[in-house]
Amino acid sequence: MSDIGVSVKKSEDFSEWYTEVIVKSGMADYAPIKGCMIIREHAYAIWEKIQEIINKKIQATGHRNVYFPMFIPEGFLKKEAEHFEGFIPEVAWVTHGGDSPLEEKLAVRPTSETIMYATFAKWIRSWRDLPIKINQWCNIVRWETKATKLFLRTREFLWQEGHTAHTTSEEAEKEVLYILGEYRDLMENYLAIPVLVGVKSDSEKFAGALYTTALEAMMPDGKALQMGTSHNLGQNFAKVFDIKFIGEDEKDHQVWQTSWGVTTRLIGALVMVHGDDKGLVLPPKVAPIQVVIVPIPYKGAEPDAIAAKAKEIAAKLQARDISVVLDDRAEYTPGWKFNQWELKGVPVRIEIGPRDLKQQQITIARRDTGQKIAIKEEETFVVVEKLFEDIQNNLFEKAKAALTERILSVKNYEEFKKIVAEKGGFLKVAWCGSADCETKIKNETGATIRVRPFGTEEPHANCIYCGQKAKEIVFFARSY
Repeated sequence: MSDIGVSVKKSEDFSEWYTEVIVKSGMADYAPIKGCMIIREHAYAIWEKIQEIINKKIQATGHRNVYFPMFIPEGFLKKEAEHFEGFIPEVAWVTHGGDSPLEEKLAVRPTSETIMYATFAKWIRSWRDLPIKINQWCNIVRWETKATKLFLRTREFLWQEGHTAHTTSEEAEKEVLYILGEYRDLMENYLAIPVLVGVKSDSEKFAGALYTTALEAMMPDGKALQMGTSHNLGQNFAKVFDIKFIGEDEKDHQVWQTSWGVTTRLIGALVMVHGDDKGLVLPPKVAPIQVVIVPIPYKGAEPDAIAAKAKEIAAKLQARDISVVLDDRAEYTPGWKFNQWELKGVPVRIEIGPRDLKQQQITIARRDTGQKIAIKEEETFVVVEKLFEDIQNNLFEKAKAALTERILSVKNYEEFKKIVAEKGGFLKVAWCGSADCETKIKNETGATIRVRPFGTEEPHANCIYCGQKAKEIVFFARSY
């Protein structure tokens, strides 16, 4: 891997391109611990933007942030057999404290349902204590054995996990769909990544859930990426952990629960979907730096006046809550700076040179298209704001068109196998509902049911695998 610039084209070696962009743009690096990564400043700032967006959404409806311990007693996990069975291969265990063996093994948080719900049983007594709506921003450890893929497959990652408890199944159902809608808004209107939404099959749902809803995006290499999930847990955990409340009818009832989350893999999706051969391309709504200003002085061209004008424009934009960097480093050429900020995906670049100063104008360049325009200095804020909107919309529409091209209706299994092997994408097929057919397709092709879409579309053919009467339409794909 060379030190400067992206040396691999996205279209020629997607995996190497992805790694180069992340490392060279300063998003992340490999940690000295196998399977782990270091999230660097540029990416962590994006994660903070995502945190701000989600916190604003959920806190408006009464959710509050908490923090629970990262250590979970083995007995808590074992209480919910299906849940425990689902996580056994990925759990990291603590067996000693110092030199002393622990009386009970502790799991390093693979997810927090069990420790939270043991506590819910203490907190909840009456219907007046409900609903409980909490959210936790934390790290998660799942002992991945597959190859490390920055932001997509690491042993430790960051996420938010929401957990709620309700008096009725209707309230829980409403919560699941509300969160699903807010996640979709985050992904499409902020990250500019279109998604398919629907319900997971029983074999793909969260262990211990009544059902799982999910949001799936398509990456440029033809693989799907699960962007987020919202689970209806029913009363499964309530029964295991004895979470009861006295209702208004003065009788005992068990709560209805949900859990939901997104992870730092959203950052990986941003890189893959929007990035190009120059590096990152970030949507303005989540870009840590929205505008970079590069002064371009020449000998005898009043460098002090150019520097002063650059500072003035930077201050005016900052006063409007726009994130700006003024790159006045003398040790680098303007061309070197252009390449660096393009690599980092800054949406808008402002150039100020002698001609701009003389004509009381600035030159603006868009990261997404490379287009340059000269505008009057007094129009700066209005034009920049409009460019943010245009760039945001352009990135989404471009990604949406790519998604549409990757959705393929398939009616026979031979065609299915050929498409999965050669180009990937979302394969829209008819399915009989049999777990046996689903498993055989997975074993033979590596493709799984990503979502069973909401809606009432009738199957357009018999089951793609067994040829029997189909029950529903589903989307298969290989995935990260």
